[in-house]
Amino acid sequence: MSLVMATAGKTVYSHVTKDPEVCGGKACIDGTRIRVMDIVSLKRQGYAPEKVIEAYPSLNLAQIYAALSYYYEHPEEVEASFAEDRTWEIEHDRAKAEYLSRKAPR
Repeated sequence: MSLVMATAGKTVYSHVTKDPEVCGGKACIDGTRIRVMDIVSLKRQGYAPEKVIEAYPSLNLAQIYAALSYYYEHPEEVEASFAEDRTWEIEHDRAKAEYLSRKAPR
């Protein structure tokens, strides 16, 4: 996908937008909060694009294929988002365990 339009802080691709005020600026399907990485995650789980629609019935095939195309054109960016989510999850689990250990009766 080629760059369609760039405005102050918001970048728009065909069916994919990156807006700092939506999902932390991660690439999303236009007009939704469904991230490209959400579509990629389902693909990695073996979902065909037609099955992704069952998980996200508000989407159409053009949007799903655009998300996958965006991923193939920007793999480093999307993989960095996956890594960021994993890092957040690890930190959250650590903080939760620490909190619960302080609250546990002794």
